[in-house]
Order: sequence, then C-alpha cells, then structure tokens
Amino acid sequence: MNKTVVAIVFLFLSLNVLSQTRRDRMGNPQVNREPTEQEIAKREREIEQRKQEYISNFLTTLEADEFQQVIIRQHLNSYYDAKLAVLKTPFERSFDRANAIKHLENTHFEELKTLISEGDMNKIQDMIEGDFDEKAVKKEKKKKKKKTKKKKKG
Repeated sequence: MNKTVVAIVFLFLSLNVLSQTRRDRMGNPQVNREPTEQEIAKREREIEQRKQEYISNFLTTLEADEFQQVIIRQHLNSYYDAKLAVLKTPFERSFDRANAIKHLENTHFEELKTLISEGDMNKIQDMIEGDFDEKAVKKEKKKKKKKTKKKKKG
C-alpha cells in the first residue's frame, strides 16, 4: 500500500514536470538564446516597414495635398524616432518619462499647425493619442480596389 502511494505521487510529479517543459513543433525543447545580428536587423527592417505602412494608411485619411503629405510624413517619422529615443532613455521615475512624452506630443507638431488645416491637425492629435483606427482604413482601401476592378471588367 505504501509503495503504491509513493508510486502515484511520483507519477503525478513527473507528469507535472513534463507538462511544464516547452517544446517547438518538432518536439525539440526550445532554448532561450540571444538573437543574432541578422535577426535583430531583420526585426528592425520589419518594424520600419510596418511604421511606414501605418503612416501611409494614416495619410490617406487626410485632406492635405501631396506637398503637405510629404511634410507630415517627415514630421511623423521624426516624432516616432524622438519618442523611441525618449522611451529608451533611463529615467528615475516613470512620472518623468510620462512628462517627457507629453512634452514631445505638445511641441513636436507646433510648426505644422500653420501649414495644414485644423481638421487634419485634429486627426494627427487623435493618431498620437492612439485613436486612429487603421483597420477601418484598410477595409475602405479594399472596397475601393473592388470597385475599380468591377469598373474595369464591366
């Protein structure tokens, strides 16, 4: 009786340990390692492409002309680079970081206010605050593509 209880407890413990090990699709255990230089460079390229795609999608919602859109694109790129620099900077308190980001948001687009309309400036402020719905823009683009394909066929 005593040996059976010990065997059952040992069985439960061994199953618990086996269930906690993480394995990839082929059944090999995953090893935590530092990413290589190539992986880091690839990830940075992907992030940059995604950022440019996000900005392009946002620019389609604005009523600005081509020249204004180029200037807005430059300001948005510099804003995201400056925000990344602020986020990478070590601060003693998170309050200081939040103040630095808020200051960046309030001052970075000051010179754009004279170049673009107030509606576009409000859209930029909304995007900075995180209220830009990129999915809706992508859906609208898809609808426009379908309409142009139907017009070409018909």
